[in-house]
Amino acid sequence: MEDNLELSFDIPDNVLDEIQHNIEEIIQSFPIPDDNKLDVIKKINFMYSQTKYLSVTDGLTGLYNRRHFECNFEREFLRSERYNGKLSLAMIDIDFFKKINDTYGHGCGDYVLKEIAYLALQTFRKTDMVFRYGGEEFAVILTETDISKAIIPCERLRKNVEEYPFVYGGEAFKVTISVGVCEKDESITSPFELFERTDKALYRAKNSGRNTVKPAD
Repeated sequence: MEDNLELSFDIPDNVLDEIQHNIEEIIQSFPIPDDNKLDVIKKINFMYSQTKYLSVTDGLTGLYNRRHFECNFEREFLRSERYNGKLSLAMIDIDFFKKINDTYGHGCGDYVLKEIAYLALQTFRKTDMVFRYGGEEFAVILTETDISKAIIPCERLRKNVEEYPFVYGGEAFKVTISVGVCEKDESITSPFELFERTDKALYRAKNSGRNTVKPAD
């Protein structure tokens, strides 16, 4: 699996919140005019927001990163348990990504990642959460969605990627993806189990010739 460099900060949200709160208290104690205090606090709040954004975002694609996936996935799993709601997970892998890098260069690989991230955001609902899980893999959390409905946007994305006119350095080429999808049911008792079954479905898709969407067994 090819990893691309990305800019991110692995700082827990609660730590960032505590830092921001402490800094504001310190500034309020400074012997300076209130207007100056407010100006400094506004600037710090802006920097805080930027840092918090970077801590959950993949620098290359602009998607949420793996750390944010892990936090949200556990939360949504527990929410579906508590309220007996539907929950599906999709894992997406770019077919022969190493070959793309080897043939056209890593700059082309970055271009492909960004284009597929864009296509994914355009394909899934606003309520779905799309993440760059790592390397050439993406994850999508589909809340209030059973397997039959989850497969529909996954298949649409597969087709959109297959038909997309990828062009880099004046050369046109084709890209495909493989997708595994799984719905949480009564037999799945932890986020880890749901992830494992989805990952196995992804490998089924890859072992079935790629460029396909496979539900979990």
